Amino acid sequence: MEFINKIKQNYEQWARVTPQGLLYDRALFWLFVVLLLIGLVAVTSASMPYSARVFNDTFYFAKRDAVYVLLSFATCYLTLQISSSQWEKWHAKIFLLAIVLLILVLGIGTSVNGAKRWISLGILNFQPAEFAKLALTCFLASYFTRRYDEVRGKKFSAAKPFIVMGVLGVFLLAQPDLGSTVVLFVITFGMLFIVGANFWQFILLIGTGILLFVWLVLSASYRLKRFTGFLEPFKDPYGTGFQLTNSLMAFGRGEISGEGLGNSIQKLDYLPEAHTDFIMAIIGEEFGFIGILVVVILLGLLIFRAMKIGRESLMLEQRFRGFFALGISFWIFFQGFVNLGMALGMLPTKGLTFPLVSYGGSSIIIMSATVGILLRIDHENRLQRGGQARLRDD
Repeated sequence: MEFINKIKQNYEQWARVTPQGLLYDRALFWLFVVLLLIGLVAVTSASMPYSARVFNDTFYFAKRDAVYVLLSFATCYLTLQISSSQWEKWHAKIFLLAIVLLILVLGIGTSVNGAKRWISLGILNFQPAEFAKLALTCFLASYFTRRYDEVRGKKFSAAKPFIVMGVLGVFLLAQPDLGSTVVLFVITFGMLFIVGANFWQFILLIGTGILLFVWLVLSASYRLKRFTGFLEPFKDPYGTGFQLTNSLMAFGRGEISGEGLGNSIQKLDYLPEAHTDFIMAIIGEEFGFIGILVVVILLGLLIFRAMKIGRESLMLEQRFRGFFALGISFWIFFQGFVNLGMALGMLPTKGLTFPLVSYGGSSIIIMSATVGILLRIDHENRLQRGGQARLRDD
């Protein structure tokens, strides 16, 4: 009976918006939960026709996604137990592990559509690129904490962080995975901006990044076809523009309020990757502009909470916590922005999932780990603020 009462008491505490006196950000937690559940419903709806045709099981992907959601809660809970000081202590080991995994996937990885990005672990195909994003964010947070004055003062202070990013980028491009490489670039760029590196370096980095991107697009014919298909998708609607044209038609059918849950036509084998890269197109078709707006607002609020946690950490002079939280916020924002922009035809088609919503075990689980990290950082900030308040009272 005492155990049941304890569970009830904990639930009642977590069910409310976070008051100042509590030790965890419940608003962040509930945003995380709601996005996961929206993703589960959307993936179930989007994947049913494909699951029935290919696996003779209408709920094949739905059941797997439900397992990923459960694993995500467990991952969030486990990372919540790890202090930020431990992450700072382990930063080099985590980075080396990411390199080992990226090398390993090139050797024993599973190839899908010509890309070798996954290591098969039974029910889960693990994607080292997702772990590499977390590893880089952790490593740079530690580096900028240790070399804070150097990064802010020296002329070429951005060189070392981008060399570190480049090491991961080389292995990612070998898969090939240009999308994740661009995400790493944005994380590094954003964290350098927060640290306060010399402004002229950002101009140089933007120019260098654009030149490298153009070279990478031109150096591979399939990338060039994707880019030209993005510019004029209806010029070749059954070839390079096939995915984008069907995605745009899905949004067009949804209009303001959508066709209703389960009533998408584009998921009936018209739109490839409907439950992964183009999940937002199906949400747009079934729930309309209102549905898209709700998801974007929820993710925006989660990013806002992450940035708020990072800012509070820096105000408490906890640089590692602050840089880590802000790096995570850049990562989540950019990946969500690219995924939605791609589905809307504003950006070239890339294989990046929408955070916490798209189907994909590695993406959901690693994103859940970042939420656990944010909750832990916020918890430590609250404890520190409470200690300072008690000291002032004394």
